Amino acid sequence: MSTQGKVALVTGAGTGIGKAVALAFLKNGYRVALAGRRQQLLDKTVQDAGADGSRALALATDIGKPDAVRALFARVRETWGRLDVLFNNAGRGAPAIPMEDLSYEQWQAVVDVNLTGMFLCSQEAIRIMKAQSPRGGRIINNGSISAHAPRPFSAPYTATKHAVTGLTKCISLDGRAHDIACGQIDIGNAATEMTERMKAGVPQANGTVAVEPRMDVNHVASAVLYMAGLPLDANVQFMTVMATKMPFVGRG
Repeated sequence: MSTQGKVALVTGAGTGIGKAVALAFLKNGYRVALAGRRQQLLDKTVQDAGADGSRALALATDIGKPDAVRALFARVRETWGRLDVLFNNAGRGAPAIPMEDLSYEQWQAVVDVNLTGMFLCSQEAIRIMKAQSPRGGRIINNGSISAHAPRPFSAPYTATKHAVTGLTKCISLDGRAHDIACGQIDIGNAATEMTERMKAGVPQANGTVAVEPRMDVNHVASAVLYMAGLPLDANVQFMTVMATKMPFVGRG
């Protein structure tokens, strides 16, 4: 499908997967709103897009705060008049320590971004997509391999990513009547700053520490582009894209 005139919003667009996806959207002709906490990193993403950056809008936003999310989506609507794709990507983790040692604040910080932030962004996207003409749009949620299986000492992250799956299903169901499609991409070991530690070895379920293979993050961007480019009468409900040899399938 033609991407001419299409508008996408990417959260967590200053680094890692979000940056790769935002750049891919821009390269493929989308107008793209980039949201994240740090304006400097968002501006660097726009700079790295080269001439395509002329179709970008970098907006520093704390997606865990309702007022900030409302302002973000209002700015997109005022600038471009519509929204075709939301990539709910922003996420964070907590220290890898036993759950009984986690503070309430550490737990809540993960919930605020990974779950509440995704809910708030989806709400605002749905409001725009229902009202615009032509109506409808697509929401793509970043679920993670942790939406299926935990790593050791990952209770806040894993709990929120499991919850993302439920939110994805609810958006898919409730959005049908309004031509709003929703899918989830579960990503395993994309080569980003977040997974650098895997090159030195990370804890495994059996108590050992092992190096884990990673894959080029641009494969994730290509997968998101495919999901986003489908007509609204077709949907990738769930997709898993992962490093082939990572310890996920089977028993490690």
